[in-house]
Amino acid sequence: MMIEQLKEKVLNGVAITEAEALQLINTGNKEELYAAADEIRKAFKGNEMEMCSILNAKSGKCTQDCKWCSQSMFHNSNIEEYELVDLKLAEQQAQENMEKGVYRFSLVTSGRSISNKNLEQLCSVYKNIKKKNPIHLCASMGLLNRSQLEKLVESGVEHYHCNIETAPSFFPQVVSSHTVEEKIRTIRFAQELGMGVCSGGIIGMGESAEQRVEMALTLRDLEVVSIPINILTPVEGTKMEGAKQLSDEEILTTFAVFRFINPTANIRLAGGRNLISHIQEKALKAGVSAALVGDYLTTIGTNIDQDKKIFTNAGFKLTQLELAPEAK
Repeated sequence: MMIEQLKEKVLNGVAITEAEALQLINTGNKEELYAAADEIRKAFKGNEMEMCSILNAKSGKCTQDCKWCSQSMFHNSNIEEYELVDLKLAEQQAQENMEKGVYRFSLVTSGRSISNKNLEQLCSVYKNIKKKNPIHLCASMGLLNRSQLEKLVESGVEHYHCNIETAPSFFPQVVSSHTVEEKIRTIRFAQELGMGVCSGGIIGMGESAEQRVEMALTLRDLEVVSIPINILTPVEGTKMEGAKQLSDEEILTTFAVFRFINPTANIRLAGGRNLISHIQEKALKAGVSAALVGDYLTTIGTNIDQDKKIFTNAGFKLTQLELAPEAK
């Protein structure tokens, strides 16, 4: 009865409380929880699946000490390092993804922030992409200030990605080189400029189930419109290479409770999908409404054509490109 009552509360536009969210994450009726989250997803997001793709535009040599990240200079990970991706390759990648039906594309850079020089170069890439394609553009370039974000907006970027990574109470356990408050400041700058914000985090880094609820509530308070949920993939050479993987139930419960807490946001399958391929169909029926497809930052991701079949077979309609009136 508790799950049904809270579902109806959400469907009626009333936010659930922290205490109610904790009841959900600790419920023993997991199948009922997943089904209810799926109903909430259908009510607020329909049956559309929004796909997005990313390109690692600047790789490695990061001065930050994020314990999970293979791009940190504090780790001995075997990754390719480069200052900036070939700019023509970036434009080509956006074009190819759009032709495959992926209508949201983001450039992602390693580091605390991006230099103004590199920002100018990548802004020119965005402008060139926008001249040729009506694709939606996103960016993930660290802790930018307001003037840097303004340059992205002027280049056609509509969304900014800045993960809060985990619950604020757990953040100092996994990062000491910057704070969650700095991330929130960047998020607020982007929102003030009219950008949509994509922000989520990684589960399975040692946080508690209650702290996953805390992260979901924080994202609700920030009015984030897209929430990527990454499942930690322990990388050799990082401080989390021996991390214990979450159970299937913990992962599915996280998706479902995030949907209860953030009913209007896109809950997005992101990194670590290879770890849950055996339960992906269940995840798609536990509140998920979006997915990161193609390659990730430093690891091979998923096959776009295969993903499209998986989503349509699960009953989803792939989100189509919406053109501005003057572009139709």
